[in-house]
Amino acid sequence: MWFDALPLPALIAGFLIVAGVIAVVGVQLTGKADQLADETGIGEAITGAVLLGMATSLSGTVVSVTAALDGEASLAFSNAVGGIAAQTAFLALADMVYRKANLEHASADLANLYQASLLTLMLGLPLAAFTMPEVSMLGMHPVSFVLPVIYVAGVRIAARVRAAPMWHPVQTLYTRADRPDEAPEHARGPIPLLVRFALLACVLGLAGWMMSKIGVQLSARLGISATVVGALMTAVATSLPELITTLAAVRRGAVQLAVGGIIGGNTFDVLFLTAADAGYREGSIYHAITTADLFWIAVGLVMTSVLLIGLIVRERDGPGRIGLESTALLLIYGGAVTVQALAG
Repeated sequence: MWFDALPLPALIAGFLIVAGVIAVVGVQLTGKADQLADETGIGEAITGAVLLGMATSLSGTVVSVTAALDGEASLAFSNAVGGIAAQTAFLALADMVYRKANLEHASADLANLYQASLLTLMLGLPLAAFTMPEVSMLGMHPVSFVLPVIYVAGVRIAARVRAAPMWHPVQTLYTRADRPDEAPEHARGPIPLLVRFALLACVLGLAGWMMSKIGVQLSARLGISATVVGALMTAVATSLPELITTLAAVRRGAVQLAVGGIIGGNTFDVLFLTAADAGYREGSIYHAITTADLFWIAVGLVMTSVLLIGLIVRERDGPGRIGLESTALLLIYGGAVTVQALAG
């Protein structure tokens, strides 16, 4: 590939340019997702968890699959799970932007509680696969087949939870209800919106492919491990849409979309592992990784648990006018980055 012939400064410049493209396209996707939530009536939390989460995760999916096809198991795996930790930390940044109350308090929605619980379940399965005997079906570990089944079933249950909830969050003065905006007179239905949304998502996919190729070269040229590149470079860069869309959604007042987009994107990110296992042709990807790669699954589990506690407790205020859970998320992620940087 022509990436091999590029000098190091060009690779770094390319990395920054691609990251910028991912960020700009992410902003455009937010508006389209919010409009689709209103046009279709499925709500911000579900739209954020499924549609926006999938679209903004597309570049990361391409990174993991491309890396796996190139035999880079650690890069493929750490890119997937490292992005989950980074994206969860983005909610703390969004909490800083939303000044009316703690974001987890304002975005009270049963669908977000459910999605966070589903994410915890799905993060536990790769850990189980790592400890299980190395078995494969059609060149993939059985867990890789189970993950999409759980995801699809989970999305169906999430829709049922929204349609006929058995629990309701307490409404307060600071709770932001998910109410559709009034449709503009020139609205032409959801189809044109879906087409534009799909085109933007394709741009993200192309950017993700380029990011993967550049990431492999940076790992080799800079002499740092693929785990560090995946968890701290490509994962964060391909997570920029989640950061941009989350901050943009909060600024628009679509707080359920912001929280749902992060949790749903993280849930979809776990499916990177299924795609990566399918692309990795040297056996089960769960047995080609190291304990350093598993570190980021543990971090993701801890951070998701803290977020889930915050969504249940719904603290109205906290230190620095953000919730205690947001403070904890920043400390956990900062500590994890420090540990990884020292170890890598």
